[in-house]
Amino acid sequence: MIRRFDADNFHRLCDTLAKRDADLKRILREHGHPKMWVRPNSFQTLILTILEQQVSLAAAYAAFNRLKNKIGTVTPEKIAALSDSELKDCYFTRQKIVYARELTEAVRSKRIRLRALYHQPDEDVREQLIELKGIGHWTIDVYLMHALRRTDLFPLGDIALVNSLKRNKDLPDSVSKEKMLSVAEAWRPNRTIAAMILWHDYMNRRKVKVKD
Repeated sequence: MIRRFDADNFHRLCDTLAKRDADLKRILREHGHPKMWVRPNSFQTLILTILEQQVSLAAAYAAFNRLKNKIGTVTPEKIAALSDSELKDCYFTRQKIVYARELTEAVRSKRIRLRALYHQPDEDVREQLIELKGIGHWTIDVYLMHALRRTDLFPLGDIALVNSLKRNKDLPDSVSKEKMLSVAEAWRPNRTIAAMILWHDYMNRRKVKVKD
C-alpha cells in the first residue's frame, strides 16, 4: 500500500505524531504546523534536488534561478541543448553537469518515466533512480518526500534534519546512525511528517526561508 500525505490529512498527521511525542508537540506549540513542503513530480524538481546536494539552500536556488532565467521551465530538451559552458555559467559544478546530463538522457530515452514512478512503491522508485549517476539515497528520499508525497522517509543524509533531531532529542554529537534510526522508528509510518516538523523547528530557529 502506497501512503501519501496531502492538504486534507497533513495537519492531522502532524497532530497524531504530537500526541505520541512530547518533543514534536513542543515544536508545534512553539512554531505552529509546518508548511506542507511539496514540489511537482517533474524533471525540473529533480534538477533542483541535484543542485541542492551538499550546498546551502541559498546556493542551490542561486543556481536554479539563474538556470530558469536562461531557459524558463527546465525540461530535458532544454538541458540537452545547453553546452557544458552554459551550465557552468549557471553555477553547475563539473560533477553536477554530469549528473544533469545522466538524468536528461534517462528521461529522454524513457528509461525513467516520472509519471509512472508516482504509482510505484518506494523501493521500486529507489531501485530505478539509484542506477543514475549522481542520484543517491538523499536525492531519492527528498524526491519521494516532496514530489511523490510519501509518508515514511527519514533522510539521515540531511544535515539540517540530523541537527534538529539531535537538538530536540538531546542526542550527543557522536550519536550513531543506528541510534537515530531507532529514535525515528517510533514515528512510523509517518517519519516524513516527523522530519518536516523537525525541519520546521530548524528553519524557524535559523530564520531560513524555503521556496517551493
